[in-house]
Amino acid sequence: MERAVFKIGQHDLVLETGKMGRQANGAVFATYAGVAVFATVCCSNEPGEPLDYVPVSVEYNEKYYAAGKIPGGFLKREARPKDKEILVSRLIDRPMRPLFYKEFGRDIQVIPTVVSADQIHTPDIVGMIAAFAAVQISDIPFNGPVAAVRVASLDGEFIVNPTFEEIEKSQLDIVVASNPEGICMVEGGAHEVSEELMLDAIAHAEKVLHELLQFLRDFGIKAGKTKLPLPEKKAALSDEASIIAVAKPQLAEACFVKGKQARHEAIDAVKTAVTDQFAKEYDEDQLSQLCSLLEEIERMVVRDSILDKGLRTDGRSTVDIRDITCEVGLLQRAHGSALFTRGETQSLGVTTLGSTFDEQIMDNIDGDTRSRFMLHYNFPPFSVGETGRLSTGRREIGHGHLAQRALEPIIPSKEEFPYTIRVVSEILESNGSSSQATICSGSMALLHAGVPIKNSVAGIAMGLIKEGSRFAILSDILGEEDHLGDMDFKVAGSDKGITAFQMDIKCAGITIDIMRQALSQAHVGRQHILNIMNTCIQHPAAPSEFAPSIITFKVDVEKIGAIIGPGGKNIKAIADSSQSKINIEDDGSITIAAKNQEQGEQAKNYILAFVSDPKVGTTYQGTVKRLMDFGAFIEILPGKEGLCHISKISKQHVQKVSDVLKEGDVVKVKLIDIDKMGRLNLSISDV
Repeated sequence: MERAVFKIGQHDLVLETGKMGRQANGAVFATYAGVAVFATVCCSNEPGEPLDYVPVSVEYNEKYYAAGKIPGGFLKREARPKDKEILVSRLIDRPMRPLFYKEFGRDIQVIPTVVSADQIHTPDIVGMIAAFAAVQISDIPFNGPVAAVRVASLDGEFIVNPTFEEIEKSQLDIVVASNPEGICMVEGGAHEVSEELMLDAIAHAEKVLHELLQFLRDFGIKAGKTKLPLPEKKAALSDEASIIAVAKPQLAEACFVKGKQARHEAIDAVKTAVTDQFAKEYDEDQLSQLCSLLEEIERMVVRDSILDKGLRTDGRSTVDIRDITCEVGLLQRAHGSALFTRGETQSLGVTTLGSTFDEQIMDNIDGDTRSRFMLHYNFPPFSVGETGRLSTGRREIGHGHLAQRALEPIIPSKEEFPYTIRVVSEILESNGSSSQATICSGSMALLHAGVPIKNSVAGIAMGLIKEGSRFAILSDILGEEDHLGDMDFKVAGSDKGITAFQMDIKCAGITIDIMRQALSQAHVGRQHILNIMNTCIQHPAAPSEFAPSIITFKVDVEKIGAIIGPGGKNIKAIADSSQSKINIEDDGSITIAAKNQEQGEQAKNYILAFVSDPKVGTTYQGTVKRLMDFGAFIEILPGKEGLCHISKISKQHVQKVSDVLKEGDVVKVKLIDIDKMGRLNLSISDV
């Protein structure tokens, strides 16, 4: 068994191998404070069919027993992955995937399992490092190491691997991954921070990552297995030079046809023609090589044009942003709606307002939480002109999470705006960064629904073409520029600062200087998009007539029991009579959700009546409860009755109480006295 220790932040990270999971290609047990993650990596025995990507899957999972919990709900076994597990799986996958070898060809599966959680320290970073270490020591060929840390900015100080509490209070929270060549992934959120603060946080992470990479490299040398051999490279096609001579000029023309679908059709036509010309005698392997060669020619045509001429496939320069149009109020019954179109990418954002009862309840090992703001992203196949299943996959969850993270900092507090808020983005058309279009449509839909957001937020996706020391930063990238380029860097924020960011790269790594230029260019692009959005809608609109009425107020905690009543009798009666939903918190906060303002006020008045104390001299609308020979008992407030003596029922002489009153009558009465025993004396004649 091998063991290694590295201090990160306030605690030691301990990696162990050789004791558990010994039949896996690589297995590491990682502990950090009260967190423990067991990570394994396995590969198939034989290569599969040739693919143009690495067949790797990451299945991060959290066991409820890790936090001493039993799963809630009817099923008591961990079932389908939760959104959080999917998001962490993506965090692990993205910095690691480019370091595997495509030619290895075998299916690879990485499974980090959280087996202990102290609910103080975040298990995701421990899971990332454990997974990276398991791959590093395995016999699977890997161009590592790769490492990751989280950095938070709190009270002007950077904290490495902060606790949940520190993250909650922080101004900025990012996860940074790096390999020996440089930064390879950044993801996080912030409360409208400057580009410089973000760069400083990344630079702070780099210092720790440099030492962590060396630690993982040494651990791999000490505990690692001999790597499996890569298949021998196939000999180049004998007529490769002729293929390039024929295909390159044709692709140089097809790659610059205007319009996504027309351009793809032109490129496909060239590839088909070249294949027909050269592949008559090719076997299956040679056909695969030809397809890869044509893909590489297309890649170099596009990249050379950008680096040499600054010209992109749709005719834009590196800094140009596609035409943008905005519209609000498309859906009559929705509480808020907006359509954002940027080039061939289009998002329909829809906002729905609800009550406390609509909050999202999350049961996980970090502790049960509630969320009053949700964003859901849908990417139907028709958005790219294809057929397919309507489903929510890892991509949809990841894009939705990024957009939600971008908008969360500008959502008003519950005290300012007591609604639960759900934003849905329907991607109607896609060619480049639909997640950032979601942020734009979502921001406008919030305003159209009357949500008093702090500032409008826009997002932009930046790209990179890098060959040696030459590079070009691209603003507002197309789908093909993402596919053929080296970086996808999404930056969202308001005119005050950044709220969310996500960077993935396909090259070995990038420097802080490249990131600085990308952020500067993104800032200019973001301001351009915000200006267009603000011409469409800049301030909260009047709430929709179809939105529910939400009323909030507080009462004395000691009065809660009276409002609820025995077995909930009182609160149920109020809710039924006013056709509303009522929620009472332990601190006396009351939220009423009703279809309209009138019903909400009716419920509020009922509740206030329960907690009000009778005042002498006040006139009340009372209900006759009981008749006696000497007078009538009349309820003036819920649960509070007084006696109206027969002499006070009328200014005229009353022979019998029943001659004037009957049970159930509603009459106006005046409270004329409260005696020493707290009994209420009422008068009808004095009103």
